[in-house]
Amino acid sequence: MKVFAINGSPKPNGNTAFAMKTALGAMESEGIVTEFVTIGRELISGCLGCGECIKRQNRRCIIDDKVNELLPVMVEADGILVGSPVYYSGLNGAIKSFLDRSFFVAAANGDLFRHKVGAAIAAVRRSGGINAFDQLNKYFQISEMLVVSSNYWNVIHGASPTESEKDSEGVQIMHVLGKNFAWILKTLDYAKSKFPPPTPTTKIKTNFIR
Repeated sequence: MKVFAINGSPKPNGNTAFAMKTALGAMESEGIVTEFVTIGRELISGCLGCGECIKRQNRRCIIDDKVNELLPVMVEADGILVGSPVYYSGLNGAIKSFLDRSFFVAAANGDLFRHKVGAAIAAVRRSGGINAFDQLNKYFQISEMLVVSSNYWNVIHGASPTESEKDSEGVQIMHVLGKNFAWILKTLDYAKSKFPPPTPTTKIKTNFIR
């Protein structure tokens, strides 16, 4: 079983990376294979709303950047861990653009993330972490993914990685998250042969203005 972790921060060894690697370390101690990438310094365009991914059905975005490179890895993985620093009480631009497009392409090409396991992590100096954490979870929830929790919301505090290490509750949150993530993956793997998943349903779309 494999978890693919996407760090939205431009700092490959910053607070977000520290928190994510703490959770991944707990997963690895339970035998889960992990892969970690940082995308915060990549030039990732926002979604154009062109609908080409729906028309072409080739599991690719018309904009050829990091999204097309990493989407196959996300599809292959059993679980997805996403982390973001907090910018103006929300996600940073790179991870927002990446998730908007990768999750839309996945949905448009047969709900490719359905029933995968997902978890989000936010790293913040002082406040706004819950807002960013909630935004990240929205991607999992609309995709019928199974969201893993910890013993508190997955937010760690600190202006630098050395400060984050002193957030003892935050560090514990990440450790518990990793253990719970591994347990959910193993439970699902065991249950798949005994309990088939619900049949996918065709989504009903209701516009508010007619």
